Amino acid sequence: MSKNLPNFESIYVTKTYLPERVEYSRYLDRIWESGIVTNNGQLVVEFEEKIQNFLQSQAMHFVANGTIALQLAIKALKLKGEIITTPYSYVATTTSILWENCSPVFVDINEDDFCINPDLIEEKITGKTTAILATHVYGIPCNVLKIEKIAKKHDLKVIYDGAHAFNVKINNTSIFNYGDIATLSFHATKIFHTIEGGALFTSDKILFQKISLQKAFGHRGDNYETIGINAKNSEFHAAIGLCNLKMIEGIIDKREHLFNFYKENLKELPLQFLKIPDEVSYNYGYFPIVFKSKKIMLKTIETLNDDNIFPRRYFYPSLNQLNYLKNSQSCPVSESVSEKVLCLPFYHDLKKEDAIRIINLIKRVFR
Repeated sequence: MSKNLPNFESIYVTKTYLPERVEYSRYLDRIWESGIVTNNGQLVVEFEEKIQNFLQSQAMHFVANGTIALQLAIKALKLKGEIITTPYSYVATTTSILWENCSPVFVDINEDDFCINPDLIEEKITGKTTAILATHVYGIPCNVLKIEKIAKKHDLKVIYDGAHAFNVKINNTSIFNYGDIATLSFHATKIFHTIEGGALFTSDKILFQKISLQKAFGHRGDNYETIGINAKNSEFHAAIGLCNLKMIEGIIDKREHLFNFYKENLKELPLQFLKIPDEVSYNYGYFPIVFKSKKIMLKTIETLNDDNIFPRRYFYPSLNQLNYLKNSQSCPVSESVSEKVLCLPFYHDLKKEDAIRIINLIKRVFR
């Protein structure tokens, strides 16, 4: 940092919201009174019910994290062979496929919303294809109607990675009401969190019961019915979620104001911004900007870092370029976007003066 600059506190790409200790302590008292800390305790049950009601979603399972939710989805649907997926997402989307001994087949993305391009899906379908796993990137929904039509035509299962999409709706319908299974992350970096956590949503009652078993070692009492793992979550994580749920609408409102403030003050620069479709009720989970070149993007990172500001390259690299993949698959749009994208610091209580400082530093790069 330059000696001529004041010693500002570090600003990171996100900041975890934590409830008041007094509020959390009320739930801790209930845990101590019950003596139950895990294994589908009262707070987990209450949390699942309240999240379903809040989101107006399909039936939900609260699990340990968003990655294991994807793995459970693949396992519960008995997927094998090839799974068509997006190259533009967090790495867990691809590694969940690999972890379950399936092969990811990458389909390039749209240039405007960065979601999987449905017009390119059919040409990648083979006799080995069993499913489509698509991500609602930055919480912007995929073209769920086109994907559903393709899946029905070719008898494929559909999983949506909705890690970024808490409270997102299309025409007032929850994004988690689409697909055979939809998943969600409650990680501490997300707009709504339980510190660590995730969820699966499905309307299929048989599938819902199968996941109930598979997330809890595959048995009920002494009845061992199937193979399973331990994907359960605890009363303590549910308690954080119940606290945060009371505050989420106010948090989203503050983030919307910051989103609009960033966009209004950066709109004159040669940047590509996230476009929110008219039919989408958005959660303002991220503020990505795409530069004209990698060089300018890297210079922006350097300039911000010198001032103790730390944005993040969400999402880099393009997942089709992971060095542990067996087959090289070209996705030019995803590769281009991932080289030039940057997510700015974005959270509910980012100070206005800090947002102005970030904006001015970015403008300095272009000057």
